[in-house]
Amino acid sequence: MQTIDSITIPKREDQSHKGDYGRILLIGGNQNMGGSIMLSSRACVYSGGGLTTVCTHQSNHTALHSRCPEAMVSDLSDIKRLTKLVTEADCILVGPGLGLDIKGNNTLTFILQHIQPHQTIIIDGDAITIFSKLRLSLPDCEVIFTPHQMEWERLSGIQIDDQTPEKNRQVADELGAHVILKKHHTELYLKTGDYKIDKGNPAMATGGMGDTLAGMIAGFIGQFDTEEAIKYAVYIHSKIGDQLSQTMYVTPPSMIINEIPFMMKKLESK
Repeated sequence: MQTIDSITIPKREDQSHKGDYGRILLIGGNQNMGGSIMLSSRACVYSGGGLTTVCTHQSNHTALHSRCPEAMVSDLSDIKRLTKLVTEADCILVGPGLGLDIKGNNTLTFILQHIQPHQTIIIDGDAITIFSKLRLSLPDCEVIFTPHQMEWERLSGIQIDDQTPEKNRQVADELGAHVILKKHHTELYLKTGDYKIDKGNPAMATGGMGDTLAGMIAGFIGQFDTEEAIKYAVYIHSKIGDQLSQTMYVTPPSMIINEIPFMMKKLESK
């Protein structure tokens, strides 16, 4: 397994506009867990996603507009609008704060049935649990799973103590998907190889950290090659966490989000 200990990010083209950096659709946030999708949304925008739209419970709309005015908002219960947004998106993130009830089940099933081969889907959080429980079929497109170790146990059937790189690689191949296994020194099981991010620290062990990473990945997918986007997002997420932990006992995800564009600039190719 190759360790990623440095990256550089390409400069943006002088002649470019927001449409060049992806149409990103984020789906999640029920009436009880709106914070999850708000973190993902802010992370996506701060990572440079060109056009970010959030489908979430109507009760979250005012707070989302307040916290992330750069994102557009749609009611998750408006199926006609959701269908249109799914059709138009380059990358779809589903799961943060989605909920494990029948509405969450139906939403994920709907998305998987309507996504197209040219699109990318990131299956995160509650969507991983729903996918594992219902044993749904994956669409014919680029698929990225972002499980922590317990979610990976549900998805792969491999108990945490038995999650070796060899076994993880085998299941990732069977799924035909990219897998980001979130743990101390996160492991990436990508289609072209296995990688480890030798960064991260216990100050990052707090709620919302995974939602933030998922939003970063979505934002980067709109700008870069899929595998490069994954590497960039995980590396930068952990590097910021390490930087903040030098002076902070806990690194809240909101503060990591604030630092994303600054860290991207530091890592921009000369």
